Amino acid sequence: MLKRLLSYLYPIKIYSQKSDLSKSVEVTWANGDLVIDSLNTNYSYGSLQRILKLGLKNIGFAKIKKMESVLVLGVAGGSVIKTLIDDIGFSGKITGVEIDSEIVEIANRYFKLDKIPQLEIVIDDAFEFVLKTKDKYDLIIIDIFQDTKMPNFLFETFFIDRICFLLKSKGSILFNTMILNEADNLRNQKLISTFRKGNFLIKSIPRVEKHNELIVIEKLL
Repeated sequence: MLKRLLSYLYPIKIYSQKSDLSKSVEVTWANGDLVIDSLNTNYSYGSLQRILKLGLKNIGFAKIKKMESVLVLGVAGGSVIKTLIDDIGFSGKITGVEIDSEIVEIANRYFKLDKIPQLEIVIDDAFEFVLKTKDKYDLIIIDIFQDTKMPNFLFETFFIDRICFLLKSKGSILFNTMILNEADNLRNQKLISTFRKGNFLIKSIPRVEKHNELIVIEKLL
């Protein structure tokens, strides 16, 4: 409790670990909340939770609450899962895919993800998972970073087509991206232009927390 109170004055690191995949990972009390940070960015809770919550609000809390299944690609500490359950009251099944088992261990230890009965965590590469799964989902959340970098496969046509195939009719995709330079900006513009040709509604929420751009996609049929 003392550390939590002092964190309103200055951040207090309570845990740090070197991860082969995520490099440096820290758990810190900041402004009264526990957050997970990588070397250069917030990984879970803190600003990231605010970013994804804004995207979910854009889709509509009431709409999400009625859904049956959610796929989260990139779990980290599970902040978006906590938002789904605590803020929205989502009671359906949540499947979380996370490649870094060490991050999941931290999330279980500090944020009790393993105590959420409707959550299934799969330790796997997101690309491999979407190739193998036979399930379809009402909402797919893509939040995959290695520090400030996003894997190239996230923007490849094959991956995007597969994600859309896994989406149920009237379902939604929430894609959290980071724009650090003009190349990243052009990358996002290209992605958005591909959806304008198909059976989708797409919109972007630019410059959330300075560098993040949220892309929201709705499948019409």
